[in-house]
Amino acid sequence: MSVVPTFLGLNGKPLGIAITVILTFGFVLVGYDQGVMSGVITQPLWLENFPAVKGNATLLGFVVAVYDIGCLLGALTCMCFGDKLGRKKCCLLGGVSVIIGVVIQLASIRGSDANGALAQFIIGRVVTGLGNGVNMASMPVLQAELSHSARGSLVCLECGLIATGTMLSYWLNYGVRNYDSSMTWRFPIGFQMILALVYIAGTVFLPESPRWLCKVDKVEEATKVLAAVNGETLDAERTQNDLRAIVDSIALENKIGEAFRIKDLFTGGPSQHWRRVAIGVSSQFFQQIGGCNAVIYYFPILFQDSLGESQEQSLLLGGVNMIVYAVFSLVSFWTIERFGRRKLFLTGSAGQCLSMVITFACLIPGTPTAAKGAALGLFLYIAFFGATYLTVPWLYAAEINPLRIRQKGAALANIVNWSINFLVVMVTPIMVANIGWGTYIFFGAVNFLFIPAIYFFYPETSHRSLEEIDLIFAKGYIEKMSYVKAGKELPRLSVEDMEQLAVQYGLAEHDIRKRGPSSSASDLEKHISEHIEQK
Repeated sequence: MSVVPTFLGLNGKPLGIAITVILTFGFVLVGYDQGVMSGVITQPLWLENFPAVKGNATLLGFVVAVYDIGCLLGALTCMCFGDKLGRKKCCLLGGVSVIIGVVIQLASIRGSDANGALAQFIIGRVVTGLGNGVNMASMPVLQAELSHSARGSLVCLECGLIATGTMLSYWLNYGVRNYDSSMTWRFPIGFQMILALVYIAGTVFLPESPRWLCKVDKVEEATKVLAAVNGETLDAERTQNDLRAIVDSIALENKIGEAFRIKDLFTGGPSQHWRRVAIGVSSQFFQQIGGCNAVIYYFPILFQDSLGESQEQSLLLGGVNMIVYAVFSLVSFWTIERFGRRKLFLTGSAGQCLSMVITFACLIPGTPTAAKGAALGLFLYIAFFGATYLTVPWLYAAEINPLRIRQKGAALANIVNWSINFLVVMVTPIMVANIGWGTYIFFGAVNFLFIPAIYFFYPETSHRSLEEIDLIFAKGYIEKMSYVKAGKELPRLSVEDMEQLAVQYGLAEHDIRKRGPSSSASDLEKHISEHIEQK
């Protein structure tokens, strides 16, 4: 009698829930690390331990922003080695790196050489960032590849919990603000290790991505994972159809060539790699240049410097703002599949633009009453960001790319994300100090510019399998139409429909003519056919 495979003793929907819950700790960890320094840098005892930062906006910006350099290095690590290690091992690598980085930061004790302690703290920030960069390049991909067409809700739920992590860090900072020891900054930083340990312990028992397993010719393991996720036996029709769809996609991708090359990210033809990479990268670019981390990292500083609030009042308002952030971050869980990616992108861009306009307009008079309106603008901004841009770019950059370049395309989008994150976090204190409310004019203007780019170039991907998305771009290329229009016109497809359209649109044939077919593709197809026949 056939047996339904299990992971963690679960299969079907309970297994899907377990996967989501475990990966949730990784997303909470990322959010916590993004918010923890906002309170730490206002603590007198932290400034006493690192006196070189006092009154130096540039150095302060660097100490905070250097974390993003680590994240960028983590994304590069995934781009270079992610397909060799697999999604699961990358997640484990990220969790371990976070713990190592936190230990380095906690051991930064001011002795006779205060600059040495600061250098050690900066190194710890980089290592922690490296871990979270690996996590954010791997977790959305793993979740997307362990889910079906409703993956958007799951990824958005997890990414939305980044805001929960940020809220936790704000309130933990507020809770220890009156301690008279280094606990005021060591405890908030050290708390990350608890989240990382839970994340690592759970990830050890997760299944690997079936798409990655097929890609490395571990078909039996992939079948087991698909059956467990579906809650079916190995020979069930849905599992075999899922396997066939994945394998067909891999076979077409493998015909392009035996080994991945960086220039494969920029090829055209029916697969439209370059266009899809550009769309994924631009979504992450928009997320960061729109000013989200200018608000998240520096909310207490913005309230102190721009609105004239006390340190304690700024921390309290920052905590309240993060509650708003966390609540609205869960909105996309219900809206991402109902309204689609495009509408959330457009709504977020318009809302964030309006919020920044309110903020700078209320700062111009320079009166306490008007400043309250500016505070409302910042609260409104974080609500719009949490409901849209916090979550959707991570999902979109993972799903928009084809399997052959998915890990590397998502990693490249992450590299851009963390690079712009570093830039924004680095220059925000300098901008606020030198141009005041002009800072918010800048962010308002760039958010406005996102709207036409999204409207004309971002196709809808909700309620689509990852393999159907390949056909949207093939249709647009072959029929010479807008890819947005192609996404609207292409109906929902069965596995048989996808196979027929792949042949009709000549997916990969453009590159095959240029480089010749790969023997690995035919070998894989033969292997899979034999495997399915045995079932």
